Amino acid sequence: MNKIQKVIQRCITILCIAVFTFAMYQLITIVYDYGNNRHVLAQIQDVYEVDENGLGDDRDQIQMSFDPLLEINENIVGWITIDGTRIDYPILQAEDNEYYLNRNYLHDETRAGSLFLDYRNDVNEENSHTIIYGHRMRDGSMFGQLPRFLEQEFYDENSTMLWDTLYEQYDVEIFSAYITTTDFYYIETDFRDDQHYVSFLEDIQERSVIHSNVTVHSDDQIITLSTCDYQLDRDEGRLVVHGKLTLREQ
Repeated sequence: MNKIQKVIQRCITILCIAVFTFAMYQLITIVYDYGNNRHVLAQIQDVYEVDENGLGDDRDQIQMSFDPLLEINENIVGWITIDGTRIDYPILQAEDNEYYLNRNYLHDETRAGSLFLDYRNDVNEENSHTIIYGHRMRDGSMFGQLPRFLEQEFYDENSTMLWDTLYEQYDVEIFSAYITTTDFYYIETDFRDDQHYVSFLEDIQERSVIHSNVTVHSDDQIITLSTCDYQLDRDEGRLVVHGKLTLREQ
């Protein structure tokens, strides 16, 4: 082996070591991030406790169950719990739909981000369409288990969830789940009239891959859970789950 060949071989060896080292660093970073995310979420889950006794007489007053959460982060506006899944998380809201995309409720940067409410929604008002976004994490956290609602058998056994806000509690009946792309504007919040809203409701029901007996009308409020999906398009693909809200009585 001549001198040039030895130099080339040494360079290749150094390059392989560098690539391996970088790959291991990336893997360790991801594993740490997942573990830290689970730890941080577990901490706030220990703080939150839904008020099973219902709401008080004043619907404009914040529920006491949220007082300790607001001491942690004043941007917490709700909590979502979905039957049959690990989804039991606080909902954050910022002035845009970017801030909590890669930050947790402690404002720390993390690939898992937070579940967050569309900035156009207001939990202190009646929203025809409430939208919550979240990452689809590979360890099943955040909205990582939403794809299970594309399966009829799973849906039949787990078709409800709780949407608890600062001011009100809602029981949610899931009625539609499907994959799409951002070409379909399923995150519309401003409907010019009832007919426009009804057309939207009909559209999202027709797209569903699951069968549901839940009926929705123009006077109903709905909630949408949105996360990424890679079947149709790696960048623009989305998985969407819709539910009908029923206000819990005092």
